[in-house]
Amino acid sequence: MYYKKSRGVFDPQSKEPFKISRSKIELYTQCPRCFYMDVRLGLSRPSTPPYTLNSAVDNLLKNEFDLLRKKGEKHELMEKYAIDAIPFSHPDLPQWRGEVTAFEGALVMDEKSNLLINGLVDDVWQDSQGNLVMVDYKSTSSAKAPSLDDEWKQSYKRQIEVYQWIFRKLGFSVSKLGYFVFANAMKNLPKFDGKLEFEMSILPYEGNPDWVELTLLQIRELLNSDIIPAPAHECEYCAYKQQSVQIVKFLKEKQQLSLPG
Repeated sequence: MYYKKSRGVFDPQSKEPFKISRSKIELYTQCPRCFYMDVRLGLSRPSTPPYTLNSAVDNLLKNEFDLLRKKGEKHELMEKYAIDAIPFSHPDLPQWRGEVTAFEGALVMDEKSNLLINGLVDDVWQDSQGNLVMVDYKSTSSAKAPSLDDEWKQSYKRQIEVYQWIFRKLGFSVSKLGYFVFANAMKNLPKFDGKLEFEMSILPYEGNPDWVELTLLQIRELLNSDIIPAPAHECEYCAYKQQSVQIVKFLKEKQQLSLPG
């Protein structure tokens, strides 16, 4: 059932820092109107079913890398792709993953915008120079080899860049280079046998989080405004809402004209 939310809604009269998640920053970049309707007015986009298979893969990968984290050893994939890093061991890692406080993750204050920014990381590695390396796990099932070239995967890149920005604000030295660990489920095998088999790969990405601070200031300015922004041209949610309103209006007017005078 759809309902208007009351928690996590911005109050322009409040002077307290307001918490914004990494996913809400992404929502703003996709469509300022959808962001405003959600965070300022409490009207979120319709929810989708949880990606439980993806979450299962994420958890299994975390378990696998955690075993090596305890030993200070590389994963065989890191060896295969000649990655100069090992899984980073830190007492706050469970918090950064959202395992201590649900949906909180790594949390940092941006003084300029008076916003608290949080993001839940999948993993953090550390290179031989002591720099932290942001890592995200991705599950898919495609005949093509995983890549970062698709238009909709630009959000993956922004995701890594927000994490880089957060951890630099936390005082860590962070590498420009991040990684995506892809688990690509094979769907052309002759038998299922009650199990999925994956081809594993790692894709590097050199991030540039310079856009984050300006975006946070823009978000703050929008939240303080009483003017609902225009929808993004490519936003399917806004397009659906606009067209459905127009069709309902047209049909009502048609019905009124057909009524006997």
